[in-house]
Amino acid sequence: MGHTAGMDSQRIPDERRVHERAEELTTDEIEAGSDDPEAQAREILAESDTRTLDRVEELEDPDNPDVEHRTSADTVLPE
Repeated sequence: MGHTAGMDSQRIPDERRVHERAEELTTDEIEAGSDDPEAQAREILAESDTRTLDRVEELEDPDNPDVEHRTSADTVLPE
């Protein structure tokens, strides 16, 4: 279910997203420093995508006891 660390297991973001993210680095990210803002943005996006995919897999796992699986019929009061 989970992903291991490293670029091999991470989703590689498209270059448009990388370029846009590199232009929008936060103050903390800039202060952390990087000789290559696009490489920094690529890694940030890849890690974010991996966390998102892990969360989706966790939520979609029917055997996960921490997730309540309901249908819309379970959440709507009948009229």
